[in-house]
Amino acid sequence: ACVFQSHEEDDRKVRRREKNRVAAQRSRKKQTQKADKLHEEYESLEQENTSLKREIGKLTDEMKHLSQVLKDHEKICPLLHCTMNFVTVPRPDALASCLPR
Repeated sequence: ACVFQSHEEDDRKVRRREKNRVAAQRSRKKQTQKADKLHEEYESLEQENTSLKREIGKLTDEMKHLSQVLKDHEKICPLLHCTMNFVTVPRPDALASCLPR
């Protein structure tokens, strides 16, 4: 009876070990998939960040250019040099002369 019981316990240990091995495999696979997904997300965010930085650069350059255009225009703008502008609304034809053609 003792030998039979020992053999049964061995079988249970083997089954438990196998079950544990399969569970550990599953867990490692799940961790690897999670790490892969995080890496993909990281790569995507890096690309988006690079793209947004490029866009910021372009918009900054455009803003500098437009600020300079405005500054240059202010020097010659008849509407800004007219003292009556503070009192009256500018005429449409005077405003039209300031706008680019």
